[in-house]
Amino acid sequence: MIIDKLPFEVPSDPVIMARVQKIADEGGNPFVDFQVPRAILTLRQGLGRLLRAASDRGVLAVLDVRLLTKHYGSRFLRSLPQSPLTRDLDEVRHFFEEDSFGGS
Repeated sequence: MIIDKLPFEVPSDPVIMARVQKIADEGGNPFVDFQVPRAILTLRQGLGRLLRAASDRGVLAVLDVRLLTKHYGSRFLRSLPQSPLTRDLDEVRHFFEEDSFGGS
């Protein structure tokens, strides 16, 4: 599964705008308290469609550099099932080759 950008909701959506305003009015941080958790949930739901059973295997490729460069990126990473992380395409290729031949 390839994710080109973290799944934040469109901030100009009237429903999102109202929710953000309510959180801000109550003294909260709309980004940290609302937008990041919702984006994490959306990412996890997408991954759940890739991996439905404990025996399923797959690769989640997140191309958005914010995962590694922004303070909230670690929250996304911690929310995912524990698994190897790589930036090396050869490791991904090897993963698929192992899968094709029934394991290592």
